[in-house]
Amino acid sequence: MEESFKVSIHKSFEDIKKEDWDKCANPPFRAYNPFVSFDFLDALERSSSATSKTGWLGQHMLLYGKNDEVVGALPCYLKNHSHGEYVFDYGWADAFERAGSNYYPKLQVSIPFTPVTGPRFLTKHKENEIQTCQILAEALNQHAKSLNISSIHATFITKSEWLELRELNYLQRADQQFHFENKNYKNFDDFLKALTSRKRKQIKRERREALANNIEVEWITGAEITEHHLDVFFNFYIDTGMKKWGTPYLTRSFFSLLYERMANNILFIFAKRDNLYIAGALNMIGGDTLYGRYWGCLEEHPFLHFEICYYQAIDYALQNNLKRVEAGAQGGHKLIRGYEPILTYSAHYITHDNFREAIARYLNHERQQVAHQHEILVERTPFKNSTDKEEKS
Repeated sequence: MEESFKVSIHKSFEDIKKEDWDKCANPPFRAYNPFVSFDFLDALERSSSATSKTGWLGQHMLLYGKNDEVVGALPCYLKNHSHGEYVFDYGWADAFERAGSNYYPKLQVSIPFTPVTGPRFLTKHKENEIQTCQILAEALNQHAKSLNISSIHATFITKSEWLELRELNYLQRADQQFHFENKNYKNFDDFLKALTSRKRKQIKRERREALANNIEVEWITGAEITEHHLDVFFNFYIDTGMKKWGTPYLTRSFFSLLYERMANNILFIFAKRDNLYIAGALNMIGGDTLYGRYWGCLEEHPFLHFEICYYQAIDYALQNNLKRVEAGAQGGHKLIRGYEPILTYSAHYITHDNFREAIARYLNHERQQVAHQHEILVERTPFKNSTDKEEKS
């Protein structure tokens, strides 16, 4: 490690100054990302959503330069399970345990419960991005060695971080999500013009049917949000969480803390019928991106999920000049609705040599499969190209 730098490790954001963290998390040269902000990460801890009791023990790093200036930061956790990560390593854990070794605890560089792309090796100064990544990664390696643990996992990182970590002996993994890219569309109708006639008609039909039963849509953000909205949405969140994974990760107090600290970054899209909220989605507003996070409903209506989560999100992004919509993990059904396949990246440092070799072989094969699937999906996007001969709309 460079002699002029030092790294400190903190078990809680209570021990970190908000100003120090945020100057690295969201410096002026990068579009604002709400998930790496002090307020978001601290809310996860203070609400008892991501704590040692739930298997997320903070190991957050601060990098100090000259005159003890904080010039880098890293959100990191010591974990005794693999829940809430969305880059699945359950098979690795099983194989490691069957071989007679302990896979857990492990170090996880991530945003808990949040499969959102963005920087993790945070830097205050753009000219020091590579150096900051190198120093923090080396500090991670030394920390893992001192704890005698199996592995380090950095998930949903930027491609530049992914490539840099490859040079530092991290194994590379890739997957894909579906994001809407704003190609300078004037409005939703302008976006529809870019699609093939068949897909354009399908989306129009879905939007009509979604709102056919006297359903209205509300966008609520900032000071318009009340505790009633939080209560309503938390019920949606609990219902969806119970259906998907049994025990929802986030506590009710998390949503109140999020509102208190980041109200202007929250967008609720609610569906209302007979003056009652029947469905809704929580989105986070970034500097150039709308992030779709959670959805829930009390009534089932055809295509309502697509309308609230995907089409309304596109509408909002276009009206507010955002560059993209990230609609969460997985979901091939997003493809025909204008969301394009985008590769996502994670990097993994395996401390056991033989296990590392086995994982490396597996990931090499997996990356080839992901790349092949990605090529196929790119060819199947619903957008017109110069060779299309469209029927009249």
